[in-house]
Amino acid sequence: MLQKKIKVLRIINRFNIGGPTYNATFLTRYLSDEFETLLVGGLPEEGEADSLHILKEYGVSPILISEMKRVPNVISDRKALKKIKEIIKDFNPDIVHTHAAKAGALGRKAAYDCKVPIIIHTFHGHVFHSYFSKYKTELYRLIEKRLAKRSSGIIAISDLQKNELTETYRIAKKEKVEVIQLGFDLNPFQENLVEKRKITRDEYNLSDDQIAIAIIGRLAPIKNHDLFLESIKLVQQQTKQKLVFFIVGDGDQKKSIEEKVAILKTEITIDIRMTSWIKDIKTFNAGMDLICLTSDNEGTPVSLIEAQACNIPIVSTDVGGVRDIIDENETGYISPKKDAISFSNKLLLLTEDKQNRERMSQNGWDFVKSKFHYTRLVSDMEKYYYSLLEKMKNEN
Repeated sequence: MLQKKIKVLRIINRFNIGGPTYNATFLTRYLSDEFETLLVGGLPEEGEADSLHILKEYGVSPILISEMKRVPNVISDRKALKKIKEIIKDFNPDIVHTHAAKAGALGRKAAYDCKVPIIIHTFHGHVFHSYFSKYKTELYRLIEKRLAKRSSGIIAISDLQKNELTETYRIAKKEKVEVIQLGFDLNPFQENLVEKRKITRDEYNLSDDQIAIAIIGRLAPIKNHDLFLESIKLVQQQTKQKLVFFIVGDGDQKKSIEEKVAILKTEITIDIRMTSWIKDIKTFNAGMDLICLTSDNEGTPVSLIEAQACNIPIVSTDVGGVRDIIDENETGYISPKKDAISFSNKLLLLTEDKQNRERMSQNGWDFVKSKFHYTRLVSDMEKYYYSLLEKMKNEN
């Protein structure tokens, strides 16, 4: 007699470029044959890049719920909740696993109402600072605290995040929170690096003596592109190197950032190029010399893991799980958030010293190749699922 498969319904906020999409894709595609997984998610917001091509690349066919939107809306949220409940009743999962805030709220309520045995939520980031007013932040904290009580388990993607969830914001008790770091398909980032570098350098007409510096991510306030612009202005004023800066991404701050870039170009001679989203980030990264992140809040920034997988040194603000994904002083530098002087000084350490850049580039792949590979993610997650199922069995 064939053993019954463990059914997992995986629900994600929306299919936009970022860690949650990769996480959900790999966990849907690569869990062992003992599991059957169905993936459900919303669509990207206006200005965000659609990531459905990632799912297609790995042979994953999700169910799309257009009503599941990032911004709270009574009408669309009710419709999304109803659809999720219908999917639960039809699929009859043993586990509902939600990813990110909106999916976590609607998915966990639906699973609780439908009496799903195991309910799990992954915090890919959180909104408890740098996003909203004090009142709204406290409201979201109380909502998450209530949802945590209805969850069988909570997953944090870094030790720092677990500490914030359990100690700083008191969302759940320590014993309820498991740390499972993200995992990615990193091998393609190491393939044909010389060839890919030439393709990118030729496309953007970059000479061998030009140092290409990129920041990759949503053009949104939380990413603090103002800090990036302020920092590169300071760097440009202190160097004789030939620098080219790339702002890669799209979002609701695009027009504002374009205006600030235009003003900066009237103040000093500086080469800044805005590219919108780039789907073939593996080839683009290979053509860069440095990659930056200036965010005020993060979960686990995928762009920094991908940069190291391409042997590119990084400079990042000290936010979220950054310290878990950078080998400080070996693969990159970490700077206090909102500190343009410190950030620019870190950049200067790399732009002015080619040997230092080359030293760090040699360390990147070795640091990330096993720590952040999807096989480790899948193995950790299966063990966690089995532990919760065993705990439920013992309690019943």
